[in-house]
Amino acid sequence: MDYRGCSHMTLTINLPEEEITALAATARAQGVSAEECARLLLKQALATGARRPLSARIREIWADMPDEVRAKLPADGASQHDHYIYGVPKKAP
Repeated sequence: MDYRGCSHMTLTINLPEEEITALAATARAQGVSAEECARLLLKQALATGARRPLSARIREIWADMPDEVRAKLPADGASQHDHYIYGVPKKAP
């Protein structure tokens, strides 16, 4: 669907119970309804989502990475990235 030029939209979102509880608590703390709180949070996310630093996004990915996957990463991955990405010989330490 094309929503360009649309002045407003009604959107239904199914949330798990823990997210409903968190949204309700945030709304109460801000003194607004849950609907208004969700609208404000979405507006903020849309305005800032594309401007988040790459380092912040990498930290999020790293935090979600299982320990067994992290354990398989090379210890010298940063200093020897050309070797791991392009296959060039490793640099001398």
